[in-house]
Amino acid sequence: MPYDRGDVARPWRVLKFGGTSSASTAGWDVIAARVQALLPTHRVLVVVSALAGVSNRLEQAMEEAAADRPLDSMAWIDETHRRLGTQAGLAAAEFEPHEMLLEETRRLLDGVRLTGEAPPSLQARVLAVGELATTHLGAALLARRGVPVRVLDARDLLTSESQPGDALETRYLAARVAPARAPERLERLAEGGDAALTQGCIARTRHGETCLLGRGGSDTSAALLAALAGADELEIWTDVHGLFTADPRQVPTARLIRSIGYREAEELAAMGAKVLHPRCLAPVAWAGIPLTLRCTQDPAGETTRVGASAEEDPAVTAVACRNGVLLLTISTLAMWEAPGFLARVFAPFGELGISVDLVATSGSAVSLSLDGVPGGVGGERFEALLARLGALGAVKVIHPCAVISIVGRRIRTVLHDLGPAFLAFEDRPVHLLSQSSEDLNLSFVVDEGEAPALLARLHDQLLPVQGGQERLGPTWEMLRGRVPERPRAAPWWRRRRRELLELVAGDEARYVYDLASVAERAAALRRELPAVREPYYAMKANPHPAILRTVAAQGFGIECVSAAEVREARRALGDGPRLLFTPNFCPLDEYRIALERGAEITLDGPHLLAQAPELFRGVELALRVDPGRGIGHHEKVKTAGAQTKFGQPLDEVDRFAEAAGRHAARVVGLHAHLGSGILEPSIWLETGRALAGLRGYFPELRWIDLGGGLGVPERPGQEPIDLAALQAGLAPLAELLGGIALRLEPGRYLVSEAGVLLCPVTQVRRKGEVLFVGVATGMNSLVRPALYGAWHGIHNLTRLDEDPAEYAHVVGPICESADVLGRDRRLPPTFPGDVLLIENAGAYGAAMASRYNLREPAQEVVLE
Repeated sequence: MPYDRGDVARPWRVLKFGGTSSASTAGWDVIAARVQALLPTHRVLVVVSALAGVSNRLEQAMEEAAADRPLDSMAWIDETHRRLGTQAGLAAAEFEPHEMLLEETRRLLDGVRLTGEAPPSLQARVLAVGELATTHLGAALLARRGVPVRVLDARDLLTSESQPGDALETRYLAARVAPARAPERLERLAEGGDAALTQGCIARTRHGETCLLGRGGSDTSAALLAALAGADELEIWTDVHGLFTADPRQVPTARLIRSIGYREAEELAAMGAKVLHPRCLAPVAWAGIPLTLRCTQDPAGETTRVGASAEEDPAVTAVACRNGVLLLTISTLAMWEAPGFLARVFAPFGELGISVDLVATSGSAVSLSLDGVPGGVGGERFEALLARLGALGAVKVIHPCAVISIVGRRIRTVLHDLGPAFLAFEDRPVHLLSQSSEDLNLSFVVDEGEAPALLARLHDQLLPVQGGQERLGPTWEMLRGRVPERPRAAPWWRRRRRELLELVAGDEARYVYDLASVAERAAALRRELPAVREPYYAMKANPHPAILRTVAAQGFGIECVSAAEVREARRALGDGPRLLFTPNFCPLDEYRIALERGAEITLDGPHLLAQAPELFRGVELALRVDPGRGIGHHEKVKTAGAQTKFGQPLDEVDRFAEAAGRHAARVVGLHAHLGSGILEPSIWLETGRALAGLRGYFPELRWIDLGGGLGVPERPGQEPIDLAALQAGLAPLAELLGGIALRLEPGRYLVSEAGVLLCPVTQVRRKGEVLFVGVATGMNSLVRPALYGAWHGIHNLTRLDEDPAEYAHVVGPICESADVLGRDRRLPPTFPGDVLLIENAGAYGAAMASRYNLREPAQEVVLE
């Protein structure tokens, strides 16, 4: 229950800063400035997390010790802290507490090395080092800024509660602490000081052992400490301004939520709003303490305030998404009217320490979603769970899924308003639908690849940017202008703006490609990925002859998916470049054409060998393998997995090897391609390891192709793929393979940013509160927004340096409601005759164009 703080002249204010905020000298400047600003009226307790990346490295260090490998991760941790301290001008003596802490950690890791294992109690002690190191270093950094602080050990302030039967992982790595008011405990440790610094995430068990508060532990620690101190407010500082109506990385037009109640905020956090952990809301709600979210990069900017709310009117507040969800369905006719059946279903989850999220039942089935499984879906616990549930009925597993949630107040009373939004789910499978008992959310479990497009479409329908929303603040796009971003080179089209404007005559749209950008990207890929000895260009992305010649000049082979592409590549390039033919369900004659033109060929399975044995007898060929799961920015660009038409299943490769031997075909290559738009470098290493494990089947193997799919940043705030990390992962694999060459076949990565679509504005009109800007071409030229929900940056090239004035829907002339090139785009005042530029149009733009409505698509122009 809320409690009376009494008449306190200088109440405590608790500030929590995350690992990103505390990982730079600029972040500590903000921390020092905020403490100094509060000290005249408050006493201040600062709670800090481990520096960004440190907790992950500590986990790796335990793995290194258990495997008796060098402790490279500890070296990284040491260097990261020293670099920050050195940048701040700390003297050698000021690093002594840090050195003592790391030396103690190495002794703990020596114990792991001797035993080969790290029990949960030891894991907690090692992982706590991240937060302890930040406070040791932070005290010196603040002192340098004229803010002396007393360092407190959070374990002296917070004591966990355990229940009989708790698993060791729960007791030590996901401990619970009950909120309590005990300001005297803080006063005693602070010894009258005005400012104190302590750790997030860590506490002490009743037996005096170190424990962690699990995921979101630092937020939760800060809330518990605010309650303990009787603070007048808790401030959580992060890299965004607060809670938004959707994940702004997915929906840049998401708006800041300026104020929200405790329960609604907890529901939004639980449904996927990662800026705030749901467990931190209960302690501040119990104590009646307001919580404010602030942006470290914009200290004076807009905020979200969470507190007691008297608002009861029905409202949709946000659309949230959680990925990586697993769905289980247990089906059996024995469930019908069977007393206690559900108890038997749920019993294994509790006994195995696996948390259930959403539940739906019918007369013969129970479906449950799991937000995470200790040890993963390949671990012992999950296998044990499946075995236990299998004794009750048939078990079906769907993974990975996503949960899309509409969050707000009194959702059941606004179902009639939600009706049009449900059209977003048309032709998309919904595996489970759940409505919260407290009427705070309506959730849908869908395939993970469908989530980005569904999130954007639901947000467009339920929370339009254009129109009044009193309790909402600016969009993330607007707020980004106040936050310094990592400097990047100006796009090529900005330098060639005048030239581009001269290319547009009248109302004719144009695709424009900058060949210098293509050549630069191809050269950089060759330079930064030496492990890839034989790169190929996936010409389906853009088959323009000038682009083919440009990438071939950089030493790339050409990957083709049709006989027509093989013919076009030979026509444009002659007999010189290597060609790789990777079709799917094509007529057999296309293989014959490819072989006649000197292309290497891949097959999807043994059926082709049986269907045309003479065509492939004695031929060198490759097998396309399906590793079992697809990856990509949308379900329609995933090209692996049981429901896709590509490749031979990994566990059935032996069937192909046997058929190849029987038909005298020589298998010299293995190929896999998981999908498109991938920004995580580890994916190709996983693919390579899977393919490398098949070498024993094919003694003549000469190359392994990891496919393409290298993504490019599309939405504001996205980071490009880390080629250095990709090379670091592939280099050991290349060394392992020895004489077997690694291949990679990027398409979009080489050409997407080198192409733009120039669209003359034909009409501008307002319909109610919505502004429409019509352009000369639409989905007939660029179908990706309609097909995938793809985001392309849109700029008014005519008025490029004018400030944006308002939001508009950019639409084309095609007679389809889906003919929207961009919703809610910030543009300066725009008029007929202006030219809009659409970014990232060099790939899958003209290549996928059509003459729908008998409208000619944009013509292509090449800039040398």
